[in-house]
Amino acid sequence: MFDKIKQLSKDTAIYGISTMLGRFLNFILVPFYTNIFPPEQYGIISNLYAVIAIMNIVFIYGLDSAYLKFAESEEYPNKKENFSTPFLSVLTTSIIFILIFVLSQHQVNRFLSIPIEYDYLIYYGAGILFFDALAVLPFIYLRLERKTIKFSTIKILNIFLNIVLNLFLILVLEMGIEAVFISNLAASILSLILLSPSIIKRLSFSFNKVLYKRLLKFGLPYLPGGLAGIFIQVIDRPIVEHLTDLSTLGIYQANYKLGIFMMLYVVMFQYAWQPFFLQNEKEPNAKEIFAKVLTIFTTIGSIILIFLSIFIVEIVTTPFFGKTLIGKDYWSGISIVPIILLGYLFNGMYVNFTAGIYIKEKSMYVPIIMGVGAITNIAANFILIPIFNIMGAAIATLASYFMMAVGFYFAVQKHYPINYEFGKIARIFLAILIVTLSYYLLAELNYLNGYVKLLLCIAYLFMLVAFRVVTKNELSFLTNKIFRKTGISKL
Repeated sequence: MFDKIKQLSKDTAIYGISTMLGRFLNFILVPFYTNIFPPEQYGIISNLYAVIAIMNIVFIYGLDSAYLKFAESEEYPNKKENFSTPFLSVLTTSIIFILIFVLSQHQVNRFLSIPIEYDYLIYYGAGILFFDALAVLPFIYLRLERKTIKFSTIKILNIFLNIVLNLFLILVLEMGIEAVFISNLAASILSLILLSPSIIKRLSFSFNKVLYKRLLKFGLPYLPGGLAGIFIQVIDRPIVEHLTDLSTLGIYQANYKLGIFMMLYVVMFQYAWQPFFLQNEKEPNAKEIFAKVLTIFTTIGSIILIFLSIFIVEIVTTPFFGKTLIGKDYWSGISIVPIILLGYLFNGMYVNFTAGIYIKEKSMYVPIIMGVGAITNIAANFILIPIFNIMGAAIATLASYFMMAVGFYFAVQKHYPINYEFGKIARIFLAILIVTLSYYLLAELNYLNGYVKLLLCIAYLFMLVAFRVVTKNELSFLTNKIFRKTGISKL
């Protein structure tokens, strides 16, 4: 079993190094923006990117998940047709969507409270949507072929160009927030150019109608599900702006971005996890492997959660080269970061549970569960923001991810039951609770300092062993098989 998990850990590490590097480079823009743009302008950026994130789901309408499912299917052995059919569909519909999106620009701008002098930003957003949509399926192709180096290189080059252009356009040419979208558009075009050899290799201009119907049947439920999922990530932005103001939204979004550290962990795991469970679903001990993966994932995620939550103030406020991670005007929102981190951890848990959805082709549950998560998020935002301000928005995000994790677990157990190690996972959260209560008690007694915080982190690691969450064999596997083999221990 550990040999299979070793394969997953290797792919996770490869995707992880590139994803962490790429996302970290992208995250550099957060302190850059927050130290240059006032919260009001950063709020405009956040609002428009919320719409772009939502429309990304519409532009692909579940064909990414469907292609992932059927690309290597024995029922449809023509791999070129398996790629060309969904790709040509996305190309055609993307052109139509772009026209609709541009023609409705005034309505979109008014809904987002974007000042009239920034109306033109919608054209950049439309371009970003078009080129990103065409890149989705080629990226999945690279994952399926395990071309991790090429995948990672393109992702990193995309972000590197984005950052360089941001610095040049804003610092040298002294452009305003339009530079953010121009840079993103150029980076999206670069990605598609670099992916073009893979597209040409797979594209045959043949369209399999029978396959297409199967793709739509499996993929379309992911459209409302995907929209619900992205709503959970971005719908809080217009709600925060509506119930407060653009400045508060800017503060909220800058601190929400600090959840990137847990989000990176979840994303790099997801990149490796989806091909892994599809390739190993027929193994005789597949369910045992999948159960162990959830335990290991939650254990590592909890360590990230504890360390970052305890030291987040120091991480944010310690100056580097005269600048802090986010500008001082944004520090009032630091308290939401642990809640966002925990939300992303539950996000990763529901990613684990979705294995059964793919294996048993039960995508009909996706829109229902994701819809419940979205409704939870929207309702909680409207209830909690007037009471707790941006902390209410953070709690709403946590609640929605928790609801989705629970929903996917119970839905999948009906069709693909797995005996997860919930006893260990419960002990993980008990240890988290103990450390959290100790932290706030020590803070109340004014006993909290850097040394005490470090001791709390060490105590948490000891609790994982004392509570038998991590056994001796598993600890040896994690250190020797993952860290040493991937070279992480040498860093």
